[in-house]
Amino acid sequence: MLIQTKFRNHNGAEEGILAFSQPSAVSLYDAGATIYGQGDPTGQLYMVEFGTVRLCRVSADGRRQISAFYFAGEVFGFESGDQRHFYAEAVDSAGIRVLRPNQNEQFNRSMLKVALDSLVRAQEHLMVLGRQNSMEKVAAFLLDLAERQKTDRVVDLSMQRADIADYLGLSLETVSRILTRLKCAGTIRIPHVKHIELVDFEELDYLRG
Repeated sequence: MLIQTKFRNHNGAEEGILAFSQPSAVSLYDAGATIYGQGDPTGQLYMVEFGTVRLCRVSADGRRQISAFYFAGEVFGFESGDQRHFYAEAVDSAGIRVLRPNQNEQFNRSMLKVALDSLVRAQEHLMVLGRQNSMEKVAAFLLDLAERQKTDRVVDLSMQRADIADYLGLSLETVSRILTRLKCAGTIRIPHVKHIELVDFEELDYLRG
């Protein structure tokens, strides 16, 4: 168990959740560790204090599907029903808080906004999956990372290329090929396997369609 006192990169709604709830101390999860499992009871919500979380499920034919990534300051765990349809894993070393709901009007307003933001993000992801062009998918993914990580140039790729492929519904080879094409075109730079520098935002915006 790791205790952290500083919150990271929270927006207004998430600050409201923290201010009007009783969050747990930060629990540390190693890369690949399970935060909750598919089939576990629903009810608890979680906030990423640092690191990255992937939300996954196993399909009927045994394939892993990644439906979402969550970064520092974001809340996850929203599901309907009594049992979870997805499981959550730490992508890298991650610190996670369990949120204890508070019957407070400000807390409820903040939680509603976070839940609606999560729904909008899920709808946008479905739109990305519906794109026919693999270049559009990768460009949209990179721009989404830049927006959520609040960066104007370098995005942190804490996830592996295979994670990106499963998230975008592409093959690993396709993701690698598209990143190489963007690099050769000067649209991005890849100074490190875990970092991508977005050189030409206008071109990426055009490519995502």
